[in-house]
Amino acid sequence: MSLRHHSLVAWQRADDLFIRIHKLTIELFPALERYALAAQMRRPAYSVPANIAEGFARRYRQARLNHLNIAESSLAELSYCVHAAWRLGYIDDQTRLGLESELNAVGAPLVGLVRSSRGLPSDPS
Repeated sequence: MSLRHHSLVAWQRADDLFIRIHKLTIELFPALERYALAAQMRRPAYSVPANIAEGFARRYRQARLNHLNIAESSLAELSYCVHAAWRLGYIDDQTRLGLESELNAVGAPLVGLVRSSRGLPSDPS
């Protein structure tokens, strides 16, 4: 069974980004960071596609927008985690630039989802 969110570019890219972040934190981060910054990076990386999926399952504007806003906030948090990992020397410039490109590639269609969701019916009173 294919779920509706699987066709969304924002969700597909966010899903790919989560897998990349998960693998990267396991492979590149020092052991002492696996339960600190590495875990902190994985949480928002997971939250982005999870909230897009949950939001897209909602019928009403406010409920959907709430989840999409959480996804946007998680993407911003992940962006800072990438910056912190780079400043700490856990990732190099090339990796940082690649991740920033992927973050932007998720953010653009996510903004489009937010805009299109504003046209949904209001929550019933």
